[in-house]
Amino acid sequence: MLALDIRNVNKKYEHFQLKNVSFQMEKGYIMGFIGANGAGKTTTIKSILNITRIDSGEIHILGKNMSEHELQLKQEIGYAFGDISFYTRNTIKTLTNVIKKFYQNWNDDTYYKYLSKFNLIEDKKIAELSTGMRVKYNLALALSHGAKLLVLDEPTSGLDPVARDGLLDIFRELVVDGEISILFSTHITSDLEKCADYITYMHNGQIINSAEKEEFINTYLLLSGTLEQLETVKDKLISYKTNSFGFTGLIHTRDYDHSLNIRNALPNLEEIMIYFSKTEGAYV
Repeated sequence: MLALDIRNVNKKYEHFQLKNVSFQMEKGYIMGFIGANGAGKTTTIKSILNITRIDSGEIHILGKNMSEHELQLKQEIGYAFGDISFYTRNTIKTLTNVIKKFYQNWNDDTYYKYLSKFNLIEDKKIAELSTGMRVKYNLALALSHGAKLLVLDEPTSGLDPVARDGLLDIFRELVVDGEISILFSTHITSDLEKCADYITYMHNGQIINSAEKEEFINTYLLLSGTLEQLETVKDKLISYKTNSFGFTGLIHTRDYDHSLNIRNALPNLEEIMIYFSKTEGAYV
């Protein structure tokens, strides 16, 4: 079953639009959702959650159309982000007692299991929690009402490397049994290299590529060569940079002629993002 099936979603604003956004995520996996600021990730996430009303297209979650089954599906979706900016003077216990009333399948035993696992103390005020602990509290809330799809929006932003690594371990544990799926939007691409199964890359309101992580990376090559060599491949490059030694540029693997003998290597996710974002006129 597909956890997430986005089909030809369009949403037009005065200065920005989502253009035929389509991608799918299999149940039981982690999908990294990447793109520069302003690429359309937040608008897409809001569309998935039906917070933003799309102009056209369809969004299916766990096999059901979101527009037709919104109330039911929102019982099965957990949304976690990098902070909690509401009711910060209240304790965890007070806030949980409000939130749990909205969920039909809330399970106190599950909730307390995750409080213990995440070392969360009920009597602590939200304002007293570190950024990492706030993320863990969000996760505890989402998992306690039986969420099958977790939408994580910059959950590791602002965390130190140790705290981030601990959260990534938790994400990997959650999908082991194949019941929970995670859409993980982040700018910290190194986190996705550690935990994501699939990558979806958005640029300027469009999906550039959505594939299994290794397949995604193998779609591109990073070339390094002389300025003379640049002239032989310039028209095929997605974008490039020059310096006193020559150039570096990103190219689709399918477009590279290996007989040119230009030094090449697989890029990482950050390099792919940088080169696609370098020019609005990128060859996609």
